[in-house]
This record gives sequence, structure tokens and C-alpha cells, in this order.
Amino acid sequence: MEERILDFLFAVAPALIVGLIAYYFFKTHTANEEGRRRFLLHKDIQKDTVPMRLQAYERLTLFLERITPAKLIPRVKPSSQDPIAYENSLIKNIENEFEHNIAQQIYVSEECWNVVLSSKNATIRLIRQTNMSDKIDTADKLRETILSNLIEQPAPSSVGLQFVHREVKTLLGK
Repeated sequence: MEERILDFLFAVAPALIVGLIAYYFFKTHTANEEGRRRFLLHKDIQKDTVPMRLQAYERLTLFLERITPAKLIPRVKPSSQDPIAYENSLIKNIENEFEHNIAQQIYVSEECWNVVLSSKNATIRLIRQTNMSDKIDTADKLRETILSNLIEQPAPSSVGLQFVHREVKTLLGK
């Protein structure tokens, strides 16, 4: 009886070993195929989304350039010599530019969007703080003071521009 069991085990053992090896190779093969399918799907998605993401970065770059005080102030002329009215006009222009680009946040990283938002808010804060000075009594004086402050310190939007440039380089693999 023991001999029959041993004969049976010797007969079945190679089949079990072959079966386990086949199972292992089949499992590895299906895992590799699944990975390959995911890679190809990801590659197809990237092919479609990279141009949209680049366009979003372009629009955010344009937004940050347009709200840079050195470019904003010559473009937005004061309608009167009231510095508060001019401050409001500058801020309204920044907010309008921002609203036109708000949808771009779905194409960029959350960190990038937060940097752009911070740049916008810092630019508005710069305008407001400059207008709080006792020396500001006309819109022209506000314009002059904001521009002269930019000589001493970089525009708040320059940080956002640098971040966008770095993120685009990362996206393009450079």
C-alpha cells in the first residue's frame, strides 16, 4: 500500500511541479500584459492631454505677464486722478484676467495653481499697500510709486512665472 502511494506521488509530483510553474508563468504573463495595456492607454492619454496642458501653461504665463505691474500700469490708464479709483481699476483688471483663466487649473498641478493664485494676490496686495502711503495723492503718483518699488524688488508674478517655466520643463522632460 505504501508502495502504491509512493508510486502515485512520483507520478503526480512532476505534473504538480509543471502545473505550478505554468501557473506562475501565466500569472506573470497576464500581469505584464495588464501593465503593457495600462502603459499604452497612459501613452494615448498623454498624447491627447499634453497639448492641452501646454496651452494651459501658456495661458497662465500670459496671465502672469499681463498682471506684472510694469505691464499692467501702462496698459490701464487712470480715468481720473483719484488714486482709489485707479487702484480699483487695476485690481478689477487683474480679477478679470484671472476669471478668464480660471479653468486652466484643471490642467496644471495643484501646487502650480496655488503659486499662480499667490502671485495674483501678492500683486493686488502690492497695489493696495502702495496706495495706503500718505505720499499717494494722485493716480499718477500711485503709478510712479508702484513702478519705482519694482526697481527695488521683483514683481510678485515673477515667482509664478519661474514656477510655471520649471513645471513645463518637467512636463517636457527637459
